[in-house]
Amino acid sequence: MSTSTTTAPAPAARSGTRRRRPPLLLLLPAAVVMIPLVAYPIYQLGLLSVLDFGQAQASGGAPTSFVGLGNYQKVLGDGQFWTVLLQTVGFAAFCVAATIAVGATFAVLLTRVGRWPRLVLTTAAMAAWAAPAMTGSTVWSFLFDTNLGLVNHTLVRLGLTGFHEYNWFYDRWSAFLVVGAVVVWHSYPFVMVTLYAGIRAIPAEVLEAAALDGATTWTTFRRITAPMLRPILTIVVIQSVIWDFKVFTQIYVMTEGGGIAGQNLVLNVYAYQKAFASSQYGLGAAIGVIMLLVLVIPTALYIRTLRRTANEL
Repeated sequence: MSTSTTTAPAPAARSGTRRRRPPLLLLLPAAVVMIPLVAYPIYQLGLLSVLDFGQAQASGGAPTSFVGLGNYQKVLGDGQFWTVLLQTVGFAAFCVAATIAVGATFAVLLTRVGRWPRLVLTTAAMAAWAAPAMTGSTVWSFLFDTNLGLVNHTLVRLGLTGFHEYNWFYDRWSAFLVVGAVVVWHSYPFVMVTLYAGIRAIPAEVLEAAALDGATTWTTFRRITAPMLRPILTIVVIQSVIWDFKVFTQIYVMTEGGGIAGQNLVLNVYAYQKAFASSQYGLGAAIGVIMLLVLVIPTALYIRTLRRTANEL
């Protein structure tokens, strides 16, 4: 007579399973709400992108037809799409680099100034962060107005007569520069606060030892602070890439829909024009799906970095 024996799970394995289960259960209510809110729009976007769906179909005047990858072929075969994609990547890269530089500079500055200057800088940053994108874009448009703008008036008073009635939004690059400044103005407070919190978490003994060795502020930041902030800095960079790649309001408001002949278009505004201005909803949805696929990479890196940082902590 043979007997079968079963091996019980090791105590360490059982305890590890129990430790992992409660966090997942705590996230379940949020997942029940968030997954449909995210999954259903993505499903509808993907469905619309494979249909011939325009104003006639939206109004019920013509039947909807399945075109498969036809919308994607039209988008990818359009030279303007690739121009807009390159502009979007370049504009996002500029905004991310400038945002990180400005935010990191102010974060270090907050550790060097007194209580009241720190309060003023923090309040100003929070005001910029809290300002709606529409409001901030409108105010900056007035500042750079051709005839009544404070910027042109100030530059002329300083002797730069070439800026008399200068149109900042006529040239592609000056328009991108002004809009990029607005994006950085809206975004740098997040970087500043995040990096400032990370700097304050660095042991004071390490910074004091560097100061005793004669290290300058820049050397201390480059050799000590930045390496210790690398996990947080990585998260901030990836988050900024995701935000700046899908900028819409600042471009649309300040360049009045993408600039002269669409010279300042980015992918979000380009998709809006195709979907609503041209009533080609299928093409607009295809552009949206392409943007989603492009952003999957930095989003995956962001989630991976978050998990790695949590494990390190």
